[in-house]
Amino acid sequence: MSLIRDRIPADVATAAPRPAAPSVAVIGAGPRAVGWLERFAANRYELGDGRPVVVHLIDPSPPGGGRIWRFDQSPLLKLNSLAADVTMFTDASCAIEGPVLPGPSLIEWAEQVHTGSIADVTVRDAGVASELASLSRDSFPTRRLQSVYLDWFFRRARAVLGDDVELRVHADRAVRVDGDGDARQHVVLASGAVIDVDLVLYAVGHNGSAPDAETERLAGFADRHGLTYLPPSFTADADTSALGPGQTVVVRGFGLAAVDLIVLLTEGRGGRFSSRADGSLHYTPSGREPRLVIGSRRGVPYHSKIASTLVGERPPLRFFTAEIAATLARESTRLDFRADVWPLIAKEMLHGYYAELFTGHPTRVRSSWPEFVERFEHLDPFGPGLARLVEETVPDPDDRLDLASFDRPLDGVRVESAEALQEEVRAYIRRDLRLRTLPEHSATLGLFTSLLFSLFALSTIIDAPNWSARSRMRDLQGWWPGYFSFVASGPPGHRLEELLALSDAGIVEFLGSGTVIETDDTHGVFRASGANVERSVEAAALVDAWLPPSRAALSDSAVLRALIESGHGIEHIVSDADFSGNTGLLTVRPTDSRVIDATGSPHPRRYAIGPYTTVPFAGAFSRPGTNAIAFRENDASARAVLRHLGALRDAPSAVRGARLP
Repeated sequence: MSLIRDRIPADVATAAPRPAAPSVAVIGAGPRAVGWLERFAANRYELGDGRPVVVHLIDPSPPGGGRIWRFDQSPLLKLNSLAADVTMFTDASCAIEGPVLPGPSLIEWAEQVHTGSIADVTVRDAGVASELASLSRDSFPTRRLQSVYLDWFFRRARAVLGDDVELRVHADRAVRVDGDGDARQHVVLASGAVIDVDLVLYAVGHNGSAPDAETERLAGFADRHGLTYLPPSFTADADTSALGPGQTVVVRGFGLAAVDLIVLLTEGRGGRFSSRADGSLHYTPSGREPRLVIGSRRGVPYHSKIASTLVGERPPLRFFTAEIAATLARESTRLDFRADVWPLIAKEMLHGYYAELFTGHPTRVRSSWPEFVERFEHLDPFGPGLARLVEETVPDPDDRLDLASFDRPLDGVRVESAEALQEEVRAYIRRDLRLRTLPEHSATLGLFTSLLFSLFALSTIIDAPNWSARSRMRDLQGWWPGYFSFVASGPPGHRLEELLALSDAGIVEFLGSGTVIETDDTHGVFRASGANVERSVEAAALVDAWLPPSRAALSDSAVLRALIESGHGIEHIVSDADFSGNTGLLTVRPTDSRVIDATGSPHPRRYAIGPYTTVPFAGAFSRPGTNAIAFRENDASARAVLRHLGALRDAPSAVRGARLP
């Protein structure tokens, strides 16, 4: 196997045709693309015939990390996953047709690099080298360290390809793919080069989108009045230089993008955290920070990552298993997430939470687990009967889980002053840290585990044809992913401790829930207010701190836009008698990730994987032992491509477009 890192000269496109090995272009080289490459390599041992194949990997960013996980970003930015919870490798839990090729998780890799068991990793950055040497299972790694792991994973996948596969890496950007029907495809690069291939796999990963009407309105307002507006973006790519020292900046959104923004505008500008005698943090400003006023619909940050471990009995799923999901999909005329599925997931979450509380911490409750669960299984997860049962058996209010207030903790809260609101939010954050990090509150991990496996159960019916169109748009693509992220994909605990210190220092101020942004043309300012206090804040700068949505037709990826514009791909439209809407997702066939074209048929030569497609997305890398969705899709699509290449090779020349030798 050879590696060619080049930009193909423009004259290649006009050179005389010559016999060539079957080929596939992979557009993208981030974690999802190289994860697919590993599955392609693994399945070659079964489905390959030993004859040559050429794989083109196309991305302006380095293979492995790609754009989002590239090494060249702030050393302050971190994963929101523990080092023990990140892997790129399949394992015994993976329900795949192809061979399982186990490999080290991020923490195992770091340990093996540190001890010399893995010898082909060179870390030249002193900070990353120090981090690698001290990394523990409970560490939250930097994105730069993850980039090194992904680079090593790519090189390992490349090595597994074998001598009959030629891998060509192009440090360039694909702008479109030409070629009609069942014929060779022509991948046009930004440099002007053209790569002729038999098959194309779109694996561009997370991508931004053109501004929607609201974003354009805010940007136009800012331009007219000389203000600053930063639209939704990937935080590492955002230009924050216009946000000056001491300037009041309204930040809308309180998820991971907002947390990263706060890190870059505070510690990233020279501020420093230090520990007080009581263990809390103190922030010393550098004087270069803006004043950040932050709010959102909930008004609070995502729940902290959980640092405790399970100590009780881990019950199997009981109320929403894959089998129950399948029965529900099979027997329902029309599926509605809120009416049919959410009550079962909510019951499962409560079951997991209280199972850990009762079996792991029996001194904190007034009954046995069997007694509790016998009454619990008959109760509405949102009804008064459950509230009475919990009040009887769980004496400490901190140990009681109410899903409504858990989701919207500031709903109905009204305070008299801005300072009272600051203390309200600080108290909430302190409580969240206590419940998510202290060992006596490991019940929150029971909740998380049940939620995670409910997600996996839901993924088995996500493509059921009988979902109502409204529920598919409103819930499956809207509310549910946001809720899951709020509960399960929040920041590391120390980020919330830092947030408290920034609040104490007056650098960060909380706006509360129900955030509303008004544009005042008379005074030329943004005006922000919330639902918890009678107050508004005027500012000359506004940041919408969330990730841009995935919308293929409006993507900032030219090659995705061209796919839709050409009719070779379509966005997913959901429609029934009551509702019609465009999800913005690229439609693919779920069994093999084949792109569906404007005729409603699978495209003869193109495949696509990633968060912008209709296949459920749960991250390019995953927790070990969880039968990761991405790994399953990678395996299925890699096997489909291998079979497709074999069929093209063996087909008569007229059938294969007279392009193969």
